[in-house]
Amino acid sequence: MTDPDPQPEAEAERTAEFDPEKFEEKYVHYFDELEAAYSNAYQQLHGQVDSEVLRAIDRQVLSESEPVYEGSGEFSVALPENPRERVGAVDDEEFEAVLSAFTERIERELQRLFELGDGTAE
Repeated sequence: MTDPDPQPEAEAERTAEFDPEKFEEKYVHYFDELEAAYSNAYQQLHGQVDSEVLRAIDRQVLSESEPVYEGSGEFSVALPENPRERVGAVDDEEFEAVLSAFTERIERELQRLFELGDGTAE
């Protein structure tokens, strides 16, 4: 008996082909990739920075952020208004350092997942 809908394994693992015009409706076309980029960035920092600060930034700031395609294979993360005020009692320097590292990793993960730029994590 043959499989009625055979799908090559390589296709199942392939990332959606990136189209800058489709990125305007990113949550419709690229939701899985966006979710993976944020999750991968979180996991990369987990255990390297204060977990309470990381979790607070993830839940209070980045959950309201907006990934933006800048062109030429570059992404940025637009933050909500007053990101520092969204997080409770956290040292300002630590907040800024973790937020910066987190957003940079999200941007690199987006590059990597969409196979744009170098996407390397240094």
